[in-house]
Amino acid sequence: MKLGIIGLPGSGRRTLFSALTGNSAQGGSGGLGSVKVPDVRLDWLSALYEPKKTTPASVEFVLPLSNDRTALRQADALVHIVNCFDGSDPTENIVNLNTELLLSDIESVEKRVERAKKNAKGDKKYQAEADTLAALLAHLSAEKPARTFSEQVPELLTGAPIIYVANYDEDGYKAHGELTFDGQTAIPICAKLESELQELDPEEREPFLEDLGIKETGQYALLRSSYSLLGLMSFLTSGKDEVRAWTIKHGTKAPQAAGKIHSDIERGFIRAELVAFEDLKASGDMQTAKEKGLVRLEGKEYIMKDGDVVNFRFNV
Repeated sequence: MKLGIIGLPGSGRRTLFSALTGNSAQGGSGGLGSVKVPDVRLDWLSALYEPKKTTPASVEFVLPLSNDRTALRQADALVHIVNCFDGSDPTENIVNLNTELLLSDIESVEKRVERAKKNAKGDKKYQAEADTLAALLAHLSAEKPARTFSEQVPELLTGAPIIYVANYDEDGYKAHGELTFDGQTAIPICAKLESELQELDPEEREPFLEDLGIKETGQYALLRSSYSLLGLMSFLTSGKDEVRAWTIKHGTKAPQAAGKIHSDIERGFIRAELVAFEDLKASGDMQTAKEKGLVRLEGKEYIMKDGDVVNFRFNV
């Protein structure tokens, strides 16, 4: 999963990118950073199996150069950082940046419409594309984002799902209310505090958060929201060699989940031997879970569940 970070100048998007990823982004520079997704289930499995390595799921954050729209168009979702300090009006900031994105999409679609019309003159099979793009242009011109259009059109800035992040200073964070835009509640974050958290050892972070009365880090809230927004979940594999979390979409069937590990496993899929994580944890180990009848064999039509601990049987 790749998330593009956007925000008006002064919104704190570079500070937050650095806090989230540990990668610095100064001046007009962009950046790319990966964040490991915390998962207590993975921690428990690692303690049980003591594997050679543990591999959590990860999320990539993209901070584009000031005028670079290409990286954003390739993102799965956009994270809109909103300035909520120094007397700034967050709603006005949101409207202003969304207008910029809309104008960029209108310019892009206008060019596509012209190309499609020229193609349609030579070959009528392009007429449907031209009609769709013309309807999309009218939709955008009415100040409606591409994500609300009846058909999906790739690589449009307003077509991507969006997460709003309200960036406060420390005083504002402690007293913040709820910011809602487009029917979506913004995630409250203090980028400065997130930066300070990065400098602490893991065992020092929880007491630090408790002293501030914070239940979860902004990083974790953002990761959790991105999974929910994009309809994602994790299944788990475990053993002495590796314990690992794999990210898939809700509704994914077992063979396609197996393909996330390797295409050969999907191609030669026979059965999925699996147990729900909570059942495994309650049992204490895999052997006990088997004795209790909690480990199941599922076929090609099985729809994976979040937290399934699975071993795929295959033959190629």
